[in-house]
Amino acid sequence: MQIINNPDKATWTTILKRPTQTVGDIEGIVSEVFNDVQNNGDKAIKTYTEKFDKVALETNLVSANEIEEAVKSIPEALKTAIANAKSNIEAFHSAQKTQKVQLETTNGVQCWQEKRAIESVGLYIPGGTAPLFSTVLMLAAPAQIAGCNEIVLCSPPNKQGKLAPEILYAAKLCGVTKIFKVGGIQAIAALTFGTETIPQVYKIFGPGNQFVTVAKQLATKYGVAIDMPAGPSELLVVADDSANASYIASDLLSQAEHGVDSQVILVATSKELIAKVSEEVEGQLQVLPRKGIAEKAIANSKSIYVENDEVALDLINQYGPEHFIICSKNEDFYVDNIRNAGSVFIGDYTPESAGDYASGTNHTLPTNGFSKAYSGVNLDSFMKSMTFQKISKAGILNIGETIELMAEAEGLQAHKNAVSIRLKDLK
Repeated sequence: MQIINNPDKATWTTILKRPTQTVGDIEGIVSEVFNDVQNNGDKAIKTYTEKFDKVALETNLVSANEIEEAVKSIPEALKTAIANAKSNIEAFHSAQKTQKVQLETTNGVQCWQEKRAIESVGLYIPGGTAPLFSTVLMLAAPAQIAGCNEIVLCSPPNKQGKLAPEILYAAKLCGVTKIFKVGGIQAIAALTFGTETIPQVYKIFGPGNQFVTVAKQLATKYGVAIDMPAGPSELLVVADDSANASYIASDLLSQAEHGVDSQVILVATSKELIAKVSEEVEGQLQVLPRKGIAEKAIANSKSIYVENDEVALDLINQYGPEHFIICSKNEDFYVDNIRNAGSVFIGDYTPESAGDYASGTNHTLPTNGFSKAYSGVNLDSFMKSMTFQKISKAGILNIGETIELMAEAEGLQAHKNAVSIRLKDLK
């Protein structure tokens, strides 16, 4: 990790730059795949699966037999762990349900708001070097709680043309309605346009690499909503001289092993701690099975020394991390004043891994600084707020003149007439 001491604020933007390509760098290939899938459907999907995943499939749809075989292959201990995680995720997301908001804004004017589930959602589950079955729980469980009618899952197949059995088991457990062996840009395109076999959905969820992130953003041009821009994983730890260097190193490496384009950052008010963490990172890195991946991510990462908590907080809010860990005796200061972060982890015994798997919070979070404007996935992500109103005779008499005056001032005579015609009958 590069060590930076007391950087001038004018250099923060450069120092905090993510190791990702810009949309412009990869939008061309994404658009090409989108156009192909839109015009050629399953035929294009098959071509890209052979090209990128190196496997020829007779069908993209996962069969009931494949799901049952997967269920049988999962060790009982892992089934129990998945059930425990699902229980905590369901508990936390169920608690996010809100009641109908109803109010008489003025005499005779009733207004209320209710939530309705999004009817059809698409879940993208990354595969590749680490099939993220935990993401199935994070997306499918709240979709099921919300009451989505159609829950479509896409994930890239391995070289044998299969999905990880853990993905299939978690999907069955959480009520996924259809599962397809399709990954990457082509999966997002299929969910956007629909193909002969893959349904078109109203909203697409899930993290992915830079190509998937850009594909999701392109999907919005075709009227499909997305949860958020969620690209390569990132983590920022703030720490002082009271922190445990080995714990911090383990947290940094836990995110670094996600992928070579992941980024981890340590912001500390102690140079001694930075030195200890650097030593710990090097030692722990040597025994990781995914050392090669983590090593490349660490090369893109930084340890930044700042003089005090106020400067640290200012820098962190400018960065807007996906995951933010607080290891400081002044934790209340950071908890109370952090404005831009996807999910916050507080204290020595709250590793980011807990949020990734089993604490109950959602791990699908905004990256690349989008936490400044986006929330992580939650129950409301799978729902829409609809407003209703009912106005009585007394109500239209009460607010009618207000509407007429405002409509006339805006030059919208038909708007005024819609009220005037009613008032004339009532007077």
